[in-house]
Amino acid sequence: MSGRNLIYQIGITLVKGIGNIIAKQIINNLDDISLVFTEKKHLLERIPGLSRRIIDEIHNPEVLKRAEQEILFIEKNKITPLFITDSSYPKRLQECIDSPVMLYFRGNVDLNVPKIISIVGTRNASAYGRDMTDQLLHDIKAKFPDMLIVSGLAYGIDIIAHRAALRENLATIGVLAHGLDRIYPAVHRNTAVEMLNNGGLLTDFMSETNPDRQNFVKRNRIIAGIADCTVVVESAEKGGALITANIADSYNRDLFAYPGKVGDRYSEGCNSLIKFRKAALVTSAQDVFREMNWDVQTQTAIRQTVQRNLFIDLNPEEKTITDLLSKAENMQLNVLAIELNWPVSKLSSVLFELEMKGVVRCKPGGVYTLI
Repeated sequence: MSGRNLIYQIGITLVKGIGNIIAKQIINNLDDISLVFTEKKHLLERIPGLSRRIIDEIHNPEVLKRAEQEILFIEKNKITPLFITDSSYPKRLQECIDSPVMLYFRGNVDLNVPKIISIVGTRNASAYGRDMTDQLLHDIKAKFPDMLIVSGLAYGIDIIAHRAALRENLATIGVLAHGLDRIYPAVHRNTAVEMLNNGGLLTDFMSETNPDRQNFVKRNRIIAGIADCTVVVESAEKGGALITANIADSYNRDLFAYPGKVGDRYSEGCNSLIKFRKAALVTSAQDVFREMNWDVQTQTAIRQTVQRNLFIDLNPEEKTITDLLSKAENMQLNVLAIELNWPVSKLSSVLFELEMKGVVRCKPGGVYTLI
């Protein structure tokens, strides 16, 4: 947990008028989040985004009282709170402008493993959708047994993906539209419990939060932002899967869709994503691996070629980056900056030079890889 500051970290999410974007502005302006609740009003007025009305809400005694109540729930149920500045907070999600400042996680998996895929689709899955999902998970297991599978624990493709992942012994995370004091839909409780032993449950909603309609849209941004890419198996023209896909696209994350029969109601969404070039067409897991540059043999050959032919012409800073990239299949800009302890401005400049030399390429989402 986050120690003595946890009450204030939860508290900031409870203040009326403070959303995730304003909360991040506050965090960036203060060394200690507790100062929001302890500083004098005239000092708080200097922080961008804090109006007098919001400052009055900060001093509402019910805010920290409710935060204390949530801490008791967290401790009793062995839940891990993840504040946006914590090292264990999902780094891919951290990059998203509207990422939640506080997450609640119950499970046993690292949310920053090297490869994460979100799989979504219609609640009215057909036999075709089930078969494609099962085969996708089987093929993932064969090539990348350490990959983390993310979905929304909903009816249809979501629960099919979770169950297929569990059968294949792949870790899987269910992102919830409510607090961790309940499971919705209730018929998926047994699967959710099984996931706690190989994956877990994740939400940005506190206990006592119902699975209200608007919460599912908010939940979808986590599914889209926590992964390297999103795969849509089946989807109608409208629905949660298409919302998740569009959010992933807005985050510049790679998006894939399985094609379906023309005119089939639950293939219209996927076919539309492909038609308007928002998603790459896939018919197998190998298509995803290739597009994501996750082909191990090809990647190894590329690295060896780069090491033999290019490293001799690199300056020390460029060599530091290529050495780091040679140990990982790809790395996001902010992750690189953290690993190297460099300012993003400096890192971006060096990466640009490497791109000009044809040593690295930038993929959607600010992900860099050797070429």
